[in-house]
Order: sequence, then C-alpha cells, then structure tokens
Amino acid sequence: MAKPFASSADLTEKVETLEVLADGVYALTAQGDPNVGAIEGEDFLVCFEARATPAAARDWLAKLREHTDKPVRYLVLTHYHAVRVLGASAYDAESIIASTATRELIVERGQQDWDSEFGRMPRLFKEPEGIPGLTWPDLTFEDHMRIELGGDRGRIDLQFCGRGHTAGDIVAWHEKSRTLFAGDLVEAQAALYTGDAFHMDWSTDTLDRVLAFDAENLIGGRGPVAKGPEACRAAVEQTREFLNAMVQHVGEAHRAGRGLKAAFEATHAALSPKFGRWPIFEHCLPFNVQRLWDEFDGIDWPRIWTMERDREVWAKLG
Repeated sequence: MAKPFASSADLTEKVETLEVLADGVYALTAQGDPNVGAIEGEDFLVCFEARATPAAARDWLAKLREHTDKPVRYLVLTHYHAVRVLGASAYDAESIIASTATRELIVERGQQDWDSEFGRMPRLFKEPEGIPGLTWPDLTFEDHMRIELGGDRGRIDLQFCGRGHTAGDIVAWHEKSRTLFAGDLVEAQAALYTGDAFHMDWSTDTLDRVLAFDAENLIGGRGPVAKGPEACRAAVEQTREFLNAMVQHVGEAHRAGRGLKAAFEATHAALSPKFGRWPIFEHCLPFNVQRLWDEFDGIDWPRIWTMERDREVWAKLG
C-alpha cells in the first residue's frame, strides 16, 4: 500500500490553547497546527495570521472575543502560504498588511500554493467552500512599518529580517511586552517547512536579526509559545540547528554526486532522532530536501509547487 500523501491522513483535531501573554497580548497555539495571535490597541486590534479558511478563523476569533470586543483594524500576514492567509475575510479588517515581496509572491504563485496546500493538509481547510478567493494585502512595505497602538499600549514594529522561510517573511515586535510574532521563521518544538526557503540566508543573517530582538515571549509559526529570554533564544537556535543539519547532509550528498534520494535518507537519519516526533516532520522533509537540492544546483528562486510536482517529489522521497 502506498504511503498516504503528505498529511492527508492526519485527521485528528488538535486542542487549541489561548494564552494571555501580557495585557492585551494574545496567542493561540494548537499542538503543532499553525499559530495565530493578536495585540490590542487603545480602541482596535491587530491580528496576526488569518488561518486557512474563514470558518477556521471564526473559531479563533470566538475565543478572542471572550477577552475583547475591539474591531480588527489591521490583519498582519507574515508570508503568503495558504494556511496562513485564506481565512482573511472573517476578520473584517480595515487593512491587510504584508511585505511587498509577499504580495508579489501571491501574484506569482498564490493559486498554485492554495491548490498545493489543500492537497497536502486538508484537515486545516475547515469548510473550504467559504474561501472567497486569494487574499490580497492592501498595505505593503519593503523593510519596516510601524503601527502606533495609542494610549499606553506602545507600538508594533513590522520588520523584514531577510530571506528565510520565503522571500517575504516579516516579524512583528511589541517592545512594550517584549513579544515577537516570528511567523515561520522560527518554530518552537516543531519541525520546519523549507520548500520555498532560502536556507543559507535564513540560517545565518536572517536568524541573527530575529535573535537580536532579545524577545521574552516568542510566538513561532507552530509549537508552544517560548517564554523567557532563554526559551526564546533556544527556539531560534533550534531552528538554526535544523537548517544547518539540512545544509550539511544535503550538501555532502550533492557534492559527492550521490543523488537526491541519498540526500533525503542521510538528512532524515540525522534529523529524526531529535525532530522526528515533532509536528510536520515527515510531511515536510521531502519537500525541504528537494528545495535545498535545487539551491545546491544553483536555483536561487524557489520553483513553484503544484499538486503534480508535490506528488512527484513525494513518490520519490516520501
């Protein structure tokens, strides 16, 4: 019997936990499913990530409404992946914010990414018929944007730290509570998806810039909230460790001419003792290794994933 494709056999619902990290600072984690969050302004909300469908977003918003009834002024998207953005219509946000690079990636590959992720992770797409179409940011920026929260609530700094998980990832920094929403640039106790990544940039300068915030609360793309400076640093360095191990083992196989399958097997053997039981490890590693192999082949810009290409790579490596 063929191995089930990607996470298509993962049908177990995850327990969602809403945490209040500081006054008006919220994070929702879900046992390795994508994290979301929000920060209160004086009379509005800034929400982070949109989930995969409006129905899934409404589940999160119902929990948030137990704490605040302020309207959503800004919805911040850290990057373009479908499970992060397609639920945006549920927020009724005044503006949707992303980096300029993220908007360009939606133009280039948004529909293919939607189709691909729906095939890989169907459980996350609750009531997919409710998705009105691709999500389009109406506020974009190149490197930095500031949101003043009003009153004594401080401000949020949105920052592009360099190419990483995608070409356009941003982080959101709330200095008042020393809270960093890092998106998928950092995972805490969860494996990485790097199928659209720039491994060498991400593992070096980009993570160095993320680390420099010296956060005391860090919400990564998946996994539990890292609390305290030591735990935040550990989450960043765990992400770097995963990336460095991939670069080492895929690079060795590539230089030796051993082929993609050998690179996958060596990388899997190296990473699985520590990361193998963490969320999305088995699902993501074939796509990760293929992308990194492409980088060693000199392909700087990630090739677009389609449903057909997904299944070709999965058949070879999964």
